[in-house]
Amino acid sequence: MNNRTFLPWVGVLLLLGGCTMAPRYTRPEAPIPADWPTGPAYRDRAAPAAPPGEALDDWRAFFVNERMQKVIELALANNRDLRVAALNIERSRAQYRIQRAELFPAINAGAVGGEQRVPASISATGKPMTVEQYSVNLGITSWEIDFFGRLRSLKDSALEQYLATEQARRSAQVALMAQTAGAYLLLAADREGLRLAQLTLDAQQSSCDLIAGRYKAGISSELDLRQAQTRVEAARVDIAGFTGRVAEDVNALTLLAGVPVDAGLLPDELAAVGALGDVTPGLPSDVLTCRPDILQSEHRLKAMNANIGAARAAFFPRIALTTSLGTTSTELSNLFHPGTTAWSYAGQVTLPIFDAGANRANLNVANVDRDIALAQYEKTIQAAFREVADALTRQKTVGDQLTAQQALVEATADTYRLATARYVREVDNYLAVLDAQRSLYSAQQGLIAIRLACLTSMVRLYAALGGGV
Repeated sequence: MNNRTFLPWVGVLLLLGGCTMAPRYTRPEAPIPADWPTGPAYRDRAAPAAPPGEALDDWRAFFVNERMQKVIELALANNRDLRVAALNIERSRAQYRIQRAELFPAINAGAVGGEQRVPASISATGKPMTVEQYSVNLGITSWEIDFFGRLRSLKDSALEQYLATEQARRSAQVALMAQTAGAYLLLAADREGLRLAQLTLDAQQSSCDLIAGRYKAGISSELDLRQAQTRVEAARVDIAGFTGRVAEDVNALTLLAGVPVDAGLLPDELAAVGALGDVTPGLPSDVLTCRPDILQSEHRLKAMNANIGAARAAFFPRIALTTSLGTTSTELSNLFHPGTTAWSYAGQVTLPIFDAGANRANLNVANVDRDIALAQYEKTIQAAFREVADALTRQKTVGDQLTAQQALVEATADTYRLATARYVREVDNYLAVLDAQRSLYSAQQGLIAIRLACLTSMVRLYAALGGGV
């Protein structure tokens, strides 16, 4: 075969190498209902078919507090887990480039020079002689022409793995923003609880001092005094507990941010944080295009689908090409003179005949891996549906709890005021005042907890819908 007949065949092989034997990919049907659950336990949605709004396009439209935004920015810039996720992307991108490079020939240049003494016993002239040979070559070594799409399927698989890694970074970023916001809100709630405990201690100490004076005057009993002192010590216990919790919250926020957070960025109370942006979930199908973990799982499914093409191609021949073009001479000074040109090319076909069932087993593995990836993809969709549904019901129930808790605080405050007035007028004993104090303090702490739960439920819904990155 001369050059005129060989080169067209190479072109045909390159053209046919664009196809693969991978199954055609079709996105599986989502194993979830067409709409979110409804009922008294779920948040009312006036426009259920509306897509998520601006708050999901830019995370700053949801986390509107400027100090919280700066803390989240610190976390996005310095968090080590997110940094590892970004480095994984770089690694996966490099692996994809490595796999893609196998589609193209690797051209290498080489030079060889040497001398060899040939003894008289084997010399063609019957005399000892020294043979010199020098050569410079440019060529391709064992370039596999992807006739049946094996390399292209592996390249497609590597690409999907790379895209899955990118979605994994987005998923980690959404989770980091939600965790940072949750830690920020928890710190605000604990600081507010600490301040409430301090105010309660001051009030309890004033009451204790008043009762101590009445006891000395013979108006109040020793039992009233001891009960008042008990409430003072209980308030001090709460202060110590909240002080430790606040310190732990700061440490957790520092870990998420990756650097120490300036004290001026830390919240004083939940009221200072303000409201969060509102997000309205659209149809469940919208979540499939927004949540990065679902997109990550789908890219993995596509990668396993492409691996089937590579496993199928292993049953067919592999065609490799080796070429070389250069100069050869027995004298170094004549290496590049006319007439020293040397070239060669060779094709190699490897056809699997007997492999003890290895190729069949590899194909079975590829099919099972695809089925596993499919099940994981469907499970990810179902988990996402549940997270959004749970966040919707949490918002509804916590909202109802917040309204009831606010009314409870107002009622217990009135009870405490009336009980104190009755005790001062000696109409009732101090036990009624103590019960009212405990009820008011518990109701106020419960209000802080429910307000925190209300805000964190909004953060969870935001993250469940895919967040804004």
